[in-house]
Amino acid sequence: MARALSRTFTKTFAGPPDSIWRALADTARFNEAAKLPKHAIEERLQPDGSVQYFGSARIGPFRLYWEDHPANWVANRWLEHCRSFRRGPLATLCARLALTTPASGCRAEYTVEATPAGLVGRLLLRFGFLEASGRMFDRLAGDVARFAEGLSESPFAFQPPRTAPEVRRRVDAMVRQIEETGHGHGLAARLAEYVLTAQQVDLVHLRPLRLAREWAVGEREAIELFLEAVRAGLLRLRWDLLCPRCRVPKAAVLGLDELPRGAHCATCNIDYERDFSANVELSFSPSPTVRPIEAGEYCLFGPMSTPHVWVQLTLDAAGERRVTAALPPGAYRLRTLEPGPAYDLTWDGGGFPEVVLTDDAVAAEAPAAPGEIRIVNRTARRLTAVIEERAWARDALVADRVATVQVFRDLFSDQVLRPGDEVSVRRVTLMFTDLRESTALYGRIGDAGAYNLVREQFAYIGDIVRRHDGAVVKTIGDAVMAAFADPARALGAALEIQRDVARLRQAPEAPALVVKLGLHEGPCIAVTLNGRLDYFGSTVNLAARLEGQSRGGDVVISETMATDPGVAAALEPLEATRETMPLKGFDAPVTFRRLAP
Repeated sequence: MARALSRTFTKTFAGPPDSIWRALADTARFNEAAKLPKHAIEERLQPDGSVQYFGSARIGPFRLYWEDHPANWVANRWLEHCRSFRRGPLATLCARLALTTPASGCRAEYTVEATPAGLVGRLLLRFGFLEASGRMFDRLAGDVARFAEGLSESPFAFQPPRTAPEVRRRVDAMVRQIEETGHGHGLAARLAEYVLTAQQVDLVHLRPLRLAREWAVGEREAIELFLEAVRAGLLRLRWDLLCPRCRVPKAAVLGLDELPRGAHCATCNIDYERDFSANVELSFSPSPTVRPIEAGEYCLFGPMSTPHVWVQLTLDAAGERRVTAALPPGAYRLRTLEPGPAYDLTWDGGGFPEVVLTDDAVAAEAPAAPGEIRIVNRTARRLTAVIEERAWARDALVADRVATVQVFRDLFSDQVLRPGDEVSVRRVTLMFTDLRESTALYGRIGDAGAYNLVREQFAYIGDIVRRHDGAVVKTIGDAVMAAFADPARALGAALEIQRDVARLRQAPEAPALVVKLGLHEGPCIAVTLNGRLDYFGSTVNLAARLEGQSRGGDVVISETMATDPGVAAALEPLEATRETMPLKGFDAPVTFRRLAP
């Protein structure tokens, strides 16, 4: 085989390694900024359950076909990615990035190593391929340096596609439409510009929670903006079924009624079930009439494609590796990239446990030296070890939270589960309200006056619920049922409702309006009932029973909800009594708290 040739190029940055890492290790974004073409990916299942990955693309006069090997990396320190070619002028190509910390700032070394496959490959390497790679790195590293110093808004200078004048006019009209609804929050023009000018890697899987964090705006405001942008035609929505191992969507549908009960991840070679609270995500992409997105990948493997993975290392059979790493304390999962077992641990610091891979287990053994990761492969096959944070992706807008967003229920009432389908929701907070002595109210002010009063009550309760990031599920007579993802926000809404009603009663000629209110949180079942998403189960029943214990003007919450950390903090300055009562439908007496706002 021909001899490999390599070149190393360096760049010094003023910023810290972690910020430089997030840019340079984002290989998909790097490749798009380098103007490399997207490529097709073929996945081949092997007899031992592992998967081989093959890519194909055309670059200039060359049609390339290669095997993509899993990348190796230690977050914030180094990255290596290699390809073995079956067709093209090169036999192998490897790119390596290493970050070090001199006296100040950060130093990056970028190494490109290639082996020619024949005469054309030898000529390519002799006459400038490696040097051209160095010039590309120097250009992109210069972009990153400016980004790290706050001189640009994106890591890489990017020339977006030209927007046709008629498309621009349509987009401007969409922006006006979004803002007129009140759900744009002054962000519609910013979102439209992002859709038209951002890199494709940012647009394939648009996440409102990520942009809320990056733009420093409220999550509800971002969610409402995205939902209204779908109705205006700027964006499309879809439901993604994320793989619980690699966190990548492996099935996607346009409606909840099309949602499968599970999916298969060819990358991890596992079948997995849907989980409304963890891996069913609502995501967005540009409307094709606004910004079409090419099919294919800029890079299948890369640290920023799976930012929860801190360490990924390939070990030979019966091999061992030791690397320097600085992991923060937290909850981790130890596993292999290949299908197999996993081990969960919570690490408080000190020496990280030695990771041991066997045929039927992944084990955490005696701690290594502080700052060192030691991994041992005790099997007879090549394996890639993974050390990842166990927390689910923070930017995923999962389905159970979407169902508690009022604008989603208002704009997309047709997004329901198919008849007979039901999904488990791990945790939801439910609020029930009702008018006290409403029959007497009807007799006192007449049917028309009482009806209008009830409608006004629905409106102001609905407004408060929305502002506290909840949604009205349904109204039943004079009663309201609302749902919240956060119990502390639900409690805040309940207290504001009672304070507002108390103020209303003080107005001249105000009706004697008294609201009863109960709250409980816990698991339940989401179903389609009367054409809308609804909830079913003991959590629903208990929330309704607690409303029945309200005397009016107070707030009754379950003891379970009171122990939530956010709720407990909110309860400290409030006057509350603890009571225990037998409730219909429950075998044992139920303990609850009664709050007097």
